[in-house]
Amino acid sequence: MIETVHAAGATVRTALIPAAGWGTRSLPASKAVPKELLPVVDKPLIQYAVEEAFAAGIERVVLVLSPGKQALVNHFLRQDTLVRELEARGNTDALSRLAASDLPDGCLLVVTQQEQLGLGHAIACARHVIQDEPFAVLLPDDLILADTPVLKQMIQAYSHDGRGGHMIAVQHVAPNEVDKYGIIDAGGTADDRATVSIRGLVEKPAPRTRPPPWRSSAGTFWTRRSSGPSSTRAPAPAGRSS
Repeated sequence: MIETVHAAGATVRTALIPAAGWGTRSLPASKAVPKELLPVVDKPLIQYAVEEAFAAGIERVVLVLSPGKQALVNHFLRQDTLVRELEARGNTDALSRLAASDLPDGCLLVVTQQEQLGLGHAIACARHVIQDEPFAVLLPDDLILADTPVLKQMIQAYSHDGRGGHMIAVQHVAPNEVDKYGIIDAGGTADDRATVSIRGLVEKPAPRTRPPPWRSSAGTFWTRRSSGPSSTRAPAPAGRSS
């Protein structure tokens, strides 16, 4: 979701990643290892989200964490002892893969969420860091594959003609699966930014209600603070929805 506060078209520099939850749906795998550090192929979920953010032009990432999840921060810190050992062995392949998880100083900020009171509360915990800037929110639970990363598509749509606006990424789902997701009611056809209007949103409706089969993406959405109402539109990422 993107919300307009001041001049439309302001640069999106910050991405927020809420990661304070205990990952109860992933137990027992997440008992000792945070869910966001569970690997997909050769790197953890959180790294896919961070890489997508920087590939889209984001300059800094804000992690919202609960106490006890320092391992997420450690993943992005340079491990000098390990680097020296790999250098001594001449293991350049491992060094290259390891370097992909090292972030430059100042690019990673951490905000603590003492109580897990929902996504909105997690975002509010970072309000003093984000202030009045537009920002992206990425939930690393979903991996969305596209030739152009979804977040980059959203930035392009947001910046098109300097119009800005609220935005949320969506994708099609089968009618019999709508009770698993937040479902939007999309109106009209896609405009020149590949966005459509949103008339409403229902959280996990019963399949028998037959709502339009568009779900809000758990992988990426944007927001910025708003002091009043503004229009809401949903981008249709290439290859995922239309």
